[in-house]
Amino acid sequence: MSVPRLLEPPPPPNRRRRLLLLGGVAAVAAGLVLWHALRFHREESTVKRFLDALAAGQYEQAYRLWHPQPSYSFSDFMQDWGPEGFYGPVRSYRIQQLRLPRNGSGVIVTVLVSPYRPFPGRDPARARYNKTVRLWVERSDQSISFAP
Repeated sequence: MSVPRLLEPPPPPNRRRRLLLLGGVAAVAAGLVLWHALRFHREESTVKRFLDALAAGQYEQAYRLWHPQPSYSFSDFMQDWGPEGFYGPVRSYRIQQLRLPRNGSGVIVTVLVSPYRPFPGRDPARARYNKTVRLWVERSDQSISFAP
């Protein structure tokens, strides 16, 4: 007499297939996390080079990194970023946010600039002089401008 199949123990799970599936899921998850962390790396590096040049007082170099249009002269640049400019003097900064607008060809980088070095973290007397600036970094040529 044969034993009905319902009473037989289930076959052992295929351990190798389960490990391969788990490894594949882990690899995809790690890839997504890495992609998310590095998706704006070039644009962030461009903004850091620009702001580092401003903090070092190298305004000509910062102007070149800006990739200005002919209508934006060095004089205009200095009125915005120079020691007496609207955003100047820039001595330190903190990148707040990087985001890609829908259907945009560039990245909006929100930066907090400060006339103090080091960046005033919790010092309210100095932090009140911080200014928020939104920069646009064009992905194709890494040119910088003010965000729309």
